[in-house]
Amino acid sequence: IFIQYACCFGVEITMNNAAALYFKEEFGLSTESAAAIASIFGWMNLFARGLGGFLSDKANARWGMRGRLAWQSFVLFMEGFMVISFANSSTLATAIAVLVFFSIFVQAAEGSSYGIVPYVNPPITGSISGIIGAGGNVGAAVFSTCFRQLSAKLAFTVMGIVIVASSFLSVVIFIPGHPGLVFRTQVEDKQAGGDVEVASSVEVDTESSIEQSPSDSLNSSTLSDAADLEDFSS
Repeated sequence: IFIQYACCFGVEITMNNAAALYFKEEFGLSTESAAAIASIFGWMNLFARGLGGFLSDKANARWGMRGRLAWQSFVLFMEGFMVISFANSSTLATAIAVLVFFSIFVQAAEGSSYGIVPYVNPPITGSISGIIGAGGNVGAAVFSTCFRQLSAKLAFTVMGIVIVASSFLSVVIFIPGHPGLVFRTQVEDKQAGGDVEVASSVEVDTESSIEQSPSDSLNSSTLSDAADLEDFSS
């Protein structure tokens, strides 16, 4: 999930820096025009991130954790595909249209990622959230390096390939107590199992005590009567 979040939030941070420059150099726009068009990417954040989380919840309601992981893979795959398409857009209109859908899938992937995070280890959700969130900054640093070392078109293409590859990582994500995306293996929580076992033992011991109580009471009464009879005989 750390890597996948690097490939969505890290991409968002990178695009905030690279999109305007790309429109300016690739299509010969003025700085103002390029910046105005690039801002479209950020506007999608008003609804797309929440939409990604909402659809993750819907997938979970129908298919469980497998639905969340499938949705996560889908939005990341489409995000990577849109990046590659954006890099190969030949006209400004096409580039803008692709940018809109690209941004929607980026933000949706972010919402989808945090639809999974609370299930990883509920007692330390805050720590897990912090670790996953750091992935976004790592992704931004890595992708920004690509743009410094490569041409914009090649950097977008490399970024797209990496994002598509990250979408397949959902196959190896296993959440305790839930089936995986492909394999139906459920990872059991040993601590919870131990607690259940202890609780069962206590319950059994309690039942045994209850069952033995009548007989113990009867034996005590019998012994007491015998002692009284012995004293009377004496």
